[in-house]
Amino acid sequence: MFLGEFQHSIDDKGRITIPAKFREALGTDFIVTRGLDGCLFVYPRSEWTQLEQKIKSLPSMAANARAFSRLLFAGASECEWDKQGRVNVPSHLRDYAKLDKECTVIGVSSRVEIWDKATWEEYSRASADSFNEIAEKLVDFDFNF
Repeated sequence: MFLGEFQHSIDDKGRITIPAKFREALGTDFIVTRGLDGCLFVYPRSEWTQLEQKIKSLPSMAANARAFSRLLFAGASECEWDKQGRVNVPSHLRDYAKLDKECTVIGVSSRVEIWDKATWEEYSRASADSFNEIAEKLVDFDFNF
């Protein structure tokens, strides 16, 4: 399980250090792809395989399912660590997430997310303001805590 929030920098070559506990759980090779809300999703192989199976089960005749599948898979890259524990984020993904210098890496249960620091701060602040409302809506999904 991935938990926590960490601040890192991305270098001029597009490399970012991922926290050691995340690297261990991600394994030697993993998938980085477009995420939602302007971030990148990073999946261990096992989670990616499960997600792939779910997407394959979507109706191919549905335009939204086709569009989502295309964007997710076309944007995906197989990645691995360099000797310093960094990942080279492909330029098309850095552009998508507007990653420049300062990044925030967060753990979200089964995946890691990489955010531009300012974008994460804005998203986090806006979501925190409506945290109670969001929690109340989750009751519709039979979720209580």
